[in-house]
Amino acid sequence: MRVAATWLLDQPIPLGRETVKLFAQEFCRFLWQLIPHIEQLTSGRPEDAVPAKVVLARVGEARRRLAEIDNTGLLGEIERVRPLARSVVALCDHFDALTGITICPACDEHIEDGETAPGHTHARCAGAGYRR
Repeated sequence: MRVAATWLLDQPIPLGRETVKLFAQEFCRFLWQLIPHIEQLTSGRPEDAVPAKVVLARVGEARRRLAEIDNTGLLGEIERVRPLARSVVALCDHFDALTGITICPACDEHIEDGETAPGHTHARCAGAGYRR
């Protein structure tokens, strides 16, 4: 999902209405599934721990974005969906950090020890032109 969100954020504004609608649905579904996992991962950490506070602030931000109503017009809807995409990317990054699992941002697959190249991508994906 991180790859889809990053792709959307890299696109110029003119996207089709149906494309934006599908992204919105997928991002919302994914965030509703991911948020409880992140909250569970942070639940055992001290309340004053800065990393936990940052993650929970991002969760709160994602929940606010999920609660926003659909905007009228294509540009308004793009303005609503782009922040959802940013929340997807941010919460995926936090999930990786909390679990110690590294996911390649180019292909969205788990990176095993020794497979990484600069930028925390697979060595095979490093030349694929991915940029966050």
